[in-house]
Amino acid sequence: MRLALATDAWFPQVNGVVRSLSATVAELDRRGYEVELVTPQRFLTVPMPGYPSIRLAMAPRFGLRRMLDAYEPDIVHIATEGPIGWSARGWCLSRGVPFTSAFHTRFPDYASVRTGISAERFWPIMRRFHGPSRAVLVSTESLSQELAARGIAHTRRWSRGIDHWLFRPGGDLHEAMAKLPRPILLNVGRVAPEKNIEAFLDAEVEGSKVVVGDGPALDELRRRYPDVHFLGSLSGEELAAAYRTADCFVFPSLTDTFGLVVIEALASGVPVAAYPVTGPIDILGPGGRGADGALARPAAAVGEDLATSIRTALTLDRDAAAALGRQYSWENATEQFLDAVEGALADHRAGQVLEPA
Repeated sequence: MRLALATDAWFPQVNGVVRSLSATVAELDRRGYEVELVTPQRFLTVPMPGYPSIRLAMAPRFGLRRMLDAYEPDIVHIATEGPIGWSARGWCLSRGVPFTSAFHTRFPDYASVRTGISAERFWPIMRRFHGPSRAVLVSTESLSQELAARGIAHTRRWSRGIDHWLFRPGGDLHEAMAKLPRPILLNVGRVAPEKNIEAFLDAEVEGSKVVVGDGPALDELRRRYPDVHFLGSLSGEELAAAYRTADCFVFPSLTDTFGLVVIEALASGVPVAAYPVTGPIDILGPGGRGADGALARPAAAVGEDLATSIRTALTLDRDAAAALGRQYSWENATEQFLDAVEGALADHRAGQVLEPA
């Protein structure tokens, strides 16, 4: 199978989408699959308005066509709904090449936060983009149900994994964080309005609040919350050390489709506090014992009052958190990815007609 992967999100961006795609590509390469990457690194780029650290390919249509015409993929996986994603979609439709797509990001919700326009105005764009896809890959069952209600019903499960050698309970602590008054409450991720970080920073709880990450809201939040410790972007062993130094990981987002940082924190042995929304609820379960409720002891506290959830999470067992985190691996996630992509290609070759969106 000759597979091309088209994405607007790639290095040097640091986010869950890039980490998911790069880990999947590495696992595919380990298994001997050939993957042609079509990323912003192959085009002239411009800064994304409001997110200067994210660079978008400028007019990628013709360059992308040359790349894909030369590679002749059997199938294309389109990861994002940006300029490269739309151009790859157009190429596939014009050449009769099947493609799968992914719903990584709640673009309608993010666009609503940034523009003040109702998210409902953006959903028709999502239906149009994903309509001709052979399979829309989603990370959780609740997201699949939500998209079905939105008219995007042809979804397939594609979970996430982590590097268990890096994110583990044992290892060095983060030197600067370890000196802070306990309990240490940690949030990791893009520092942006749609991440609802203020809900964490405003929570009336004891301890030291630490935020790891970069983004367009960082300077403003540093000004508004001088007592919070903003460490900027961390990676590798330093990020892993930050996780395991924390007493509680706080995930206040209401818009994430999964929450890769949640399973990184769990695998590091850190109990989690979160809202009961798509993404965290699919990982943690309503009782904090995992999606299937099978853990003997809760690893997280999930509820509408974030401060209460934080206080509860601080009483939970770190071994239970690590046990839940160990359930996620890139090997299993890549199996799901391959099942979806190879199944879509087989359906195309068998002449199966797509259901109208």
